[in-house]
Amino acid sequence: MDSLARDLAQVTLLKSGVLRLTLSNFRNYAALRLDTDITPIVVYGENGSGKTNILEAISFLTPGRGLRGARLADVKRFIPQITSPDDVSFISPLSWAVAADIITSGEKFSLVTAVEKNCRDRDETDDGKNFERRTVKVDGNRLSSQAELGRYFSAVWLTPQMDRLFRGGSQPRRAFLDRLVYAFDLEHAKRTTNFEHLYREWYRLIKDGKKDNHWLMALEEQMASLGVAIAAARREQVARLNTFIEKEPDDVFPSVRLELDGTIEQALDDKAAVEVETEYCDMLAKQRRFVLENDNPDGINRTDFKVYFKKKGMPADLCSTGEQKSLLISILLAQTKCQTLYKGFAPIMLLDEVAAHLDDIKREALLEKIKNLNVQAWITTTDPELFSSLKSDAQFLHIKNNQILPF
Repeated sequence: MDSLARDLAQVTLLKSGVLRLTLSNFRNYAALRLDTDITPIVVYGENGSGKTNILEAISFLTPGRGLRGARLADVKRFIPQITSPDDVSFISPLSWAVAADIITSGEKFSLVTAVEKNCRDRDETDDGKNFERRTVKVDGNRLSSQAELGRYFSAVWLTPQMDRLFRGGSQPRRAFLDRLVYAFDLEHAKRTTNFEHLYREWYRLIKDGKKDNHWLMALEEQMASLGVAIAAARREQVARLNTFIEKEPDDVFPSVRLELDGTIEQALDDKAAVEVETEYCDMLAKQRRFVLENDNPDGINRTDFKVYFKKKGMPADLCSTGEQKSLLISILLAQTKCQTLYKGFAPIMLLDEVAAHLDDIKREALLEKIKNLNVQAWITTTDPELFSSLKSDAQFLHIKNNQILPF
């Protein structure tokens, strides 16, 4: 056993994962409770039965908008109301909730995330309507922000939508990288949220022709400060993963090389953060005209996260669909191992229809790695026989008609 394997084995002696999951008015579930083991969990059933919804619920125990990137209002269960054959309407509950009893490095916690209705006062930017706000609690105590969830729980995920990650625009790749950063930098989620809020306000003021130079300068100073911190955290995570992959290449899945293609990130290669912050602030002021020309100004919101198949020296977007899936798995495995060693507990792995685009050898290799890593992986499939090699090591959950059936 090599040194990495020994270190991982020591850390994972104290397991981490979900012990009980409870859903209320979440997607297709009015109510659902699952008692689970700290093992791989295979969730199987027909298409549309709600398998992915369970994984999405778990992903809401982390900062952000879950593995679908959904709006809070779209997650609520919608109930059809049929008054006549030609008149069908939908009502929805006022809120939804996800609760979980978890264990992290041998210590148990109770997590709850829910949505509550709020009403803000009318002002010139809105009509005073109700809006929905997500709250989070740990052991009954309300947290000040979602970012604090990262102290107790972490998850990585792979979904069918991510099969196209390398062939579309750069925004989904940035979001993917930022989720990897969250596990190591708890403030990163808060910074990205605050930056987006400031950017929207700055963009709106310029578009509306409100030439309040003092207010715009104040926004630009805050954006530059947050932007450089975000860029620095991204650079640190890419460097961390590249170093880890270089020292501990995978024996089955392809080795990758990760890069950041962004003005601010590249400026930090040669200059101090304070100097880059000043330059970013000046750049934002000069780029106000791009907003008026319906163009997107340069900055951290234009950074691209690039992945290369190291052995072939080929960018991921030119690789085959199967190779792209394998490259993503390589990144998630490296993140899982790296986080386990750095933070002392492993993330939960959420693998939605992961067998797609994987040949039998790659699929079985992935399952073996999950067992060896001793992590809790939630795996969805329509065909449980694809995962028959896990029968003695995993918990199988059959979903049908919004219920769990005996295996």
